[in-house]
Amino acid sequence: MNTPAPLFDTLDSLSLAALPETLLPSFESDYRYAVQFLYSYRGSEATFNTYRREIERLLQWLQHICKKNLPQVSREDIEAYVQFCQNPPKSWIALKKAPRFIACEGLRKPNPDWRPFVVTVSKVQHAQAQKLSADNYLLSQKSIQEIFTVCSSFFAFLIQENILSHNPVQQIRQKSKYFRTYQQARVIRKLSELQWGYVIETATHMAEREPAHERTLFIMNALYGMYLRISELAASKRWVPQMGHFQQDNDGLWWFLTVGKGNKQRQIAVSESMLASLIRWRKARQLSALPLRGETTPLIPKLQGKGPLSSTRPISRIVQACFDEAIARLIQDGFHDEALQLQAATVHWLRHTGISEDVKIRPREHVRDDAGHSSSLITDRYIDVELRERHQSAAKKKIIPDSFRD
Repeated sequence: MNTPAPLFDTLDSLSLAALPETLLPSFESDYRYAVQFLYSYRGSEATFNTYRREIERLLQWLQHICKKNLPQVSREDIEAYVQFCQNPPKSWIALKKAPRFIACEGLRKPNPDWRPFVVTVSKVQHAQAQKLSADNYLLSQKSIQEIFTVCSSFFAFLIQENILSHNPVQQIRQKSKYFRTYQQARVIRKLSELQWGYVIETATHMAEREPAHERTLFIMNALYGMYLRISELAASKRWVPQMGHFQQDNDGLWWFLTVGKGNKQRQIAVSESMLASLIRWRKARQLSALPLRGETTPLIPKLQGKGPLSSTRPISRIVQACFDEAIARLIQDGFHDEALQLQAATVHWLRHTGISEDVKIRPREHVRDDAGHSSSLITDRYIDVELRERHQSAAKKKIIPDSFRD
């Protein structure tokens, strides 16, 4: 089976005029519909990337496998498409992420290494250099949900544009057969108290050893102390984190202003410890102790050059370097199990850890608003007291009756 070439480049490169060279003439209308739909999500790069991936896969399947245009798609076709995504041909699966297009002689050309699907492995597997193959591909529950969500939105858009009269995704009556249900909320992935203690102590040691790591220390404090998502530390088209976003109100209280998931703006209460971390970070950059109102100095400047850090990848590398050193210290001190568990941690675990610790001592409504949760039900997932009590009540359960013991 032929390997499909990418159809959609970056948001800035989307165009109704320039059609991909590999697009079959009979699918030109479908492509134009898709471009119009994707362009409507230009306000959020993360959302655009998710929708682009799903619409790309759908059109590739229609063009190469199903041989149907969008107006012809039925409920049965969508069910077949989901099954296809669960087990795509190996020639459609890459072993690592690759950009869709690459620069070549001043032009954007399809990248031959790109594939619609990618094998993903855990951090531990990657660190252990486990050999990957297309046989390792597995479609996650989250990915299945995104297929239904994005495709349903796309077909709803086509109905609004008078291109379709029905939504084949909504006509699937038993979507539950594709989704795994959970009796209770899944366990939040977070650091233990010992792991976080080693991590923040390691970041402090790094900063004391080398001034350049003051950046590391501030990033770790911000991710944990203000529950920030990694994307909320990096500049984007919608928001550029600045020193002036730390603001003092009329009562002398400090807040941090950010724009997060769903393009929602929120204020985060700044603790005394977080304010002390900010002061230390500013002094390391030879700035005044506290920011002035309206100060536009980038919160996290580029590692080299001027301007704000505009990618999350350097932040991931900074955090991982701190994790790695903390892991080595845990092993040196004999905490091998804690070190092994820390190997699986990601940047987002710091947000989870901060929320989980604070929800023990702060009103959940306060934590909810600082975290940017849309509902207290989401915040409740971080309250694990009931789980501990439940396990404690089960700890002494007996399997062999006392009367049968020797």
